[in-house]
This record gives sequence, structure tokens and C-alpha cells, in this order.
Amino acid sequence: MSDTPADDLTASFRSDVTVELVKHTASDADVLFAARVSTLGEQSLEELEKEPGRSRGLINYLMRDRHGSPFEHNSMTFFVSAPIFVMREFMRHRVGWSYNEESGRYRQLEPVFYVPGADRKLVQQGRPGKYEFVEGSAEQQELVTRAMTETYQDAYRAYQEMLAAGVAREVARAVLPVGLFSSMYATCNARSLMHFLGLRTKHELARVPSFPQREIEMVAERMEQEWAKLMPLTYEAFNQNGRVAP
Repeated sequence: MSDTPADDLTASFRSDVTVELVKHTASDADVLFAARVSTLGEQSLEELEKEPGRSRGLINYLMRDRHGSPFEHNSMTFFVSAPIFVMREFMRHRVGWSYNEESGRYRQLEPVFYVPGADRKLVQQGRPGKYEFVEGSAEQQELVTRAMTETYQDAYRAYQEMLAAGVAREVARAVLPVGLFSSMYATCNARSLMHFLGLRTKHELARVPSFPQREIEMVAERMEQEWAKLMPLTYEAFNQNGRVAP
């Protein structure tokens, strides 16, 4: 099966990412009923009807002493649209995560590509393990933008040419770069999300420093914003205890 490329598929360029919370069963009460089953048995289900704020101390204790399993009894599903290189880094997180990503075998991939915005630091200084990123010059910014956009356009033209000649999608896609946007659903629980945030954000409250690539940090920041609204007491305890997953 082959594609006939549409004539109007011209390349577009983005410097942002998309993260949407599409469904969830996640609240602080989920942590409490799971934790209290060890002492209350089935009566712990009554915690679901109570105000979680009265048990702020228990949530903080669980976080501080790293009793992690009560934080797993919830679920959040996110829709993520980001460059392929972000997706591949993201999927290194395997425990407590489920993924389904769009497939270049089964659909013609759209020409949406990542180009860093003006605020993206371009220059790495220092040795591996002890480095920092600093602002690039105007010339470097111009070079990055020009080189990326031209390369993307050339690659997508080659992709369309192969599809028009009857080459299978799964073969033609090999010419496309990792700056191409992809999309996926990613489902996690609060514990797996906290582990992800601990590694993929740079935060002043973090007990263990992390140095994530900026593009995956952009995804993580948006996930964090959504999670903080769903489980404010758990989020508060996470920050108070050094942003280390229990």
C-alpha cells in the first residue's frame, strides 16, 4: 500500500510542545485509602469520602520515608506532541508508564518540525558531567534556523517523492529527521511521574541535581502543572522532600 502525497503539505516549524491531560483518576484521597488499608483493612475506603487536607501529615510522612506504593493507585493519561528525539528520550522511562505513538508505517507523517526558539541556549561549555549551556550568538541562531529549515524541507521533499513513486511508508520514512514532530498517549501514576520529574526538570528544590535537555523539560513542566492541580498535597510533599520519588 502506498500514498499519493497531498500537494499542500508544506513544512511548518514549531519551537514549543503540546501536552494535554486527556483523562485521569487521580487525587490525594487515592494515596490515603491505599496507605491506610494496612491498619484499617476495608474500612480504609472511607478515606475516599473524607477531606484529604486533614491527612497532609500522612502524605508527607509517606513521601519523606519513601513508602512509595500508595502513590501508585491513580492514573493520568497525557497526549504529547513533540519532536521524535524527545519521544525516544521519554520512552527510556519504562516502569509505571504505558505508551502508544503514531506510526509512520500506517500513516503519512505530517511535515511539522522543531526549530529552537530564540530563548533556547545553544552553546555547551565545560566537560562532560560538569557543563552548562549559554546563550548563542545571533549568527549561531541564524545558522541553526537556516540549516534546520532547509534540511527539513529537503528531507520531506524526498519523502514525498518516494511515496509518489509507490515506495512503502515504512521505507520512505527513513529519510525523515528526528526533529519531526510525533504524537503519543502516555499513561502513568503519580509515583512514576515523580520519578520522571526528578530526572527531567531542573528545579531549585531538588535534592539531587538534574541536567535535562531543554526540550524534554518543556514536556515535563507541562505535565507537572497538570498533576499539581490534581494532587496538591502529594505535589506539596514532593517539593518539601527534595523532589525525590518515593
